[in-house]
Amino acid sequence: MSDPLKIGVAGLGTVGAGLLRLISDRAQDLTLRAGRSIEIAAISARDRNAHRGVDISPYVWHDDPLDLARDADIDVVVELIGGSDGIAKDLSEAAFENGKHVVTANKALVAHHGTALAHGAEAAGVSFSYEAAVAGGIPIIKSLREGLAGNRLNRVYGILNGTCNYILTAMSEQGREFEDILAECQKLGYAEADPSFDIDGIDAAHKLAILASVAFGGEVNFEAVHVEGIRHISPVDMQFAEELGYRIKLLGIASIRDDGLEQRVHPCMVPADTAIAHVSGSLNAVVADGDFVGTIVHEGAGAGAGPTASAVAADIIDIARGFRVPTFGVPAKQLKTFPSVPMQKHSGAYYIRLMVVDKPGVFANIADSLRDHAVSMKSVLQRTRDPGEAVPVVMTMHETEEASMTRVLEAIDAIGAVVEPPRMIRIESL
Repeated sequence: MSDPLKIGVAGLGTVGAGLLRLISDRAQDLTLRAGRSIEIAAISARDRNAHRGVDISPYVWHDDPLDLARDADIDVVVELIGGSDGIAKDLSEAAFENGKHVVTANKALVAHHGTALAHGAEAAGVSFSYEAAVAGGIPIIKSLREGLAGNRLNRVYGILNGTCNYILTAMSEQGREFEDILAECQKLGYAEADPSFDIDGIDAAHKLAILASVAFGGEVNFEAVHVEGIRHISPVDMQFAEELGYRIKLLGIASIRDDGLEQRVHPCMVPADTAIAHVSGSLNAVVADGDFVGTIVHEGAGAGAGPTASAVAADIIDIARGFRVPTFGVPAKQLKTFPSVPMQKHSGAYYIRLMVVDKPGVFANIADSLRDHAVSMKSVLQRTRDPGEAVPVVMTMHETEEASMTRVLEAIDAIGAVVEPPRMIRIESL
């Protein structure tokens, strides 16, 4: 049997501690699957004395994470520190310079610097692996990069943030307000004290940029992702969605068009009979469309110590066996630079909710706005209240370009009887 593969772990939070437990508890299985034993040679974190629920005394401790990259006894650096820049980036680059493989769960690092890091790893003849950075325990990177290598993919999309999916599921099933459920998520530990990274769509956008690179063989381009969150979704939207035959999900969608690559993260109304509409709670799901395989759906836990550590372990096993593929499926030098399709060129159907004071002439003004910008209405729903009170009016639109919808919303917002900013949710046929 070959010599042990020795790893250094930087960052001992939830995932790092979970990885130590996995390697300890599954040592025999890992050896069989890797063809050699996997040993933790050293560790590093900010606080040596923090309680982690795992014994760290058997391992060499480095106060400076960069020492893991310089340690001659280490073959693989596992970066679990987080953050797009700073020590996480420095550690990865130092590891490559010292001929060491890097495994990371850091989606921000890969989304912002993935292309450059791929060049660095491939020039050094080592692996830069990041299965754990996208969708937790779902082996979606392996699936896209290796399992579907015989296909030309034209679209990949999914539920990429468990916190948002939990909130939207609870709003739909319980009719509760967004803020109430968010507070519950924070209490349960599903959401951070500052939840903006999740609920404003940034986390999902990081993951989508990575998926798009793997799916289409292009450079990672996070800056080109259109990003919206879920703060403006209300229980009344959930009720209308159900009535119209839809459910609301925060989706990340990347697709190849004739004019370039479209990447977008935003709330969507999806048909209630589709598989992704039934992905509930904190689960993630990723769907890929291939020319030979058709449509495939991956679903599972998107975060947590166990699922994420499982993904890290899978990358380590590949390295132990000497299995190495280009970081994003094709050599870094051959990654394509796709033109970015701006959101205003997106074409699709739309849901619009207005709060309107019901008085003569209001619908004529709305109809004029639609006519003036060549937007065609498909259906309308209205709730009745006492005269003079604002009532919700919901319209769905036939397929149109986003630029036209933007102009229509601006025109409708200027109508005096419309008492709140119009709420718009894109409808996805999937």
